[in-house]
Amino acid sequence: MGPETDFLNLSHKTEVDSDVKPYTMKEAITEAKRCLQCKVPMCKRGCPINNNITEFVGALAMGNLGEARSFLTQKTNLPAVCGRVCPHEKQCQGSCVLGRKGKPIHIGKLEQFVADFDADMELLRYTVPAKNRGRVAVIGSGPAGLTVAGDLALMGFKVTVYEAEEEPGGILMYGIPEFRLPKDVVRKEIRRIEEHGVNFITNTKIGVDKTIDNLFDEGYDAIFIGTGTAVSKGLDIPGRTLKGVMKSNYMLRRVFMFRSGEIRKDQLPVLPGERVTVIGAGNVAMDASRTAMKCGAASCTVVYRDVLETISAEPNEYEGAVNDGVEFKWLSTPIEYVGDSADYRLAGLKVECNGEEEIIPCDKCIIAIGSKPARLIISTTEGIEVNDQSYIEIRQEPYGMTTLKGVFAGGDVVHRPATVVLAMKEAKEVAEGIAKYVDAVKLIESLK
Repeated sequence: MGPETDFLNLSHKTEVDSDVKPYTMKEAITEAKRCLQCKVPMCKRGCPINNNITEFVGALAMGNLGEARSFLTQKTNLPAVCGRVCPHEKQCQGSCVLGRKGKPIHIGKLEQFVADFDADMELLRYTVPAKNRGRVAVIGSGPAGLTVAGDLALMGFKVTVYEAEEEPGGILMYGIPEFRLPKDVVRKEIRRIEEHGVNFITNTKIGVDKTIDNLFDEGYDAIFIGTGTAVSKGLDIPGRTLKGVMKSNYMLRRVFMFRSGEIRKDQLPVLPGERVTVIGAGNVAMDASRTAMKCGAASCTVVYRDVLETISAEPNEYEGAVNDGVEFKWLSTPIEYVGDSADYRLAGLKVECNGEEEIIPCDKCIIAIGSKPARLIISTTEGIEVNDQSYIEIRQEPYGMTTLKGVFAGGDVVHRPATVVLAMKEAKEVAEGIAKYVDAVKLIESLK
């Protein structure tokens, strides 16, 4: 498949990689029947949210799709997402006893199948509890925000989610490429959460359009900050202002905008025939490099300071990049962006490799070396303490509350960037903390 064909594929609304094609009904039930239904299921221990794995797989094996979905609902608000992007090889699937023989149950694909089937057939209808327990504002609609919102709504809280972008979803919508996580899947998951009674307000940036104080003035009993790590880290080396040097979040967001029809083909950050380098070797670097190839790049080289065995990207993400034609240059430390003095455009990336310097010719260089929290909310609110890297400090009791009474935080804005399911795990604990706090405050007020 040539670069131009890859580029055209980027506009397909249902693009799916061959290695992640969903199961058919027969394939899913056949796979589920392999489950041993262990009395002590190691798969469940391997899941950060202790998902009801043996239960939903057992129900699926019997063809009980509604029951399988019900078991998933007890633990997760985002099964179709988790089924696609969780590092199953390190968690549930990696803990499956059948893995000792090299044939673990493909739990993620089964979860994806059940969630997708339910979304298409609308198997479940939720009994939405009365919203009389309190009002909670959730800032950010990524994995942490969606989890807190969904859990609290089912506990009887009236929840409003504030999102700065045009659509809710956060990193699920704007930061993970379509080939890994189709956006229609995210939209369906969000519609499910809306069915719990959650209200979404988009195009509203907290810290600009409203402040934390404004939200309390509007009558919210508690506020949750789940804004993640929205700011990509830069690399402070000479030439960083050259045209063609960009951060990964900018690149991935522009591609999303193209797919949504907001920008033209010629406004994409990577164009057909261009040579691309990517700095970093995490999952985001794999996403950026694969996206560059799907945009029609003539070549894409990932530059990493260490060796393959030390990369933070999941093995399947690395393999996907290799299959897409991405090349890797190990033990290479970037030292300068080299520009064309005539038009101040990037012409290459100078690296040090094994004590020698060399220049990798490139038209675009994408920096994917991590991210950090934005300071917009903190800078407009007094009383919320952060550490020296801008991550919000929280209490253990009630879990998730910041140093400002009634304000909670969770997910990547509290800890360093992690996986979707780890953000969900902590968010579920914070939701419990919020419920305890609001209940306690209302009880004290009723005794006055």
